[in-house]
Amino acid sequence: MSSETSSALPPDVFAGEYRSKLLRTLDTLDLKGIGRAIEILWEARDQQRHIFVCGNGGSASTASHFVCDMVKGASQRGSRFRIMALTDSLPTITAYANDVSYDCVFVEQLKNFAQKGDVVMALSGSGNSANVVRALEYANSIGCQTIALTGRDGGKLGPLASLQIRVAEPHMGRIEDGHLIACHMLCYYFMEV
Repeated sequence: MSSETSSALPPDVFAGEYRSKLLRTLDTLDLKGIGRAIEILWEARDQQRHIFVCGNGGSASTASHFVCDMVKGASQRGSRFRIMALTDSLPTITAYANDVSYDCVFVEQLKNFAQKGDVVMALSGSGNSANVVRALEYANSIGCQTIALTGRDGGKLGPLASLQIRVAEPHMGRIEDGHLIACHMLCYYFMEV
């Protein structure tokens, strides 16, 4: 280690502290909310409703990961999910971002595909990403069920959702860790139960 980093925590101590804080964060996950989200997804699958998922940055990756797990894993035992990540159409996202605004990249896709009774799930650590807020506002306006995975105080997104699963933690990394764990709880329910 260089002299610049010698005063910092040793890497193994940092990793242990991060793990301890993460375990405390995971203990705060709203299991009843996750249970309700499973029910919403179950109903959507049984009624052949579409499920749309979106987020930015790390949350975009979690949205894509969740959809992959639901399409490949959770759809193998019985009925299939009609689910798509709005984060995965890079040409559409960049066209709207360039030609209109980044705020509309998800809502414009929903205008093409979403119908009353569908489910829109938005992930945002801060809860304040304008494009996911607009997506939930639009989804609510046409009668979709809405789920928000948020962090901190829920931001603007949390109160918009019919169901909010909030990781009440200030640290963005642990918020995103909590979201990934919550998504795994959702999809593995359909794989293992």
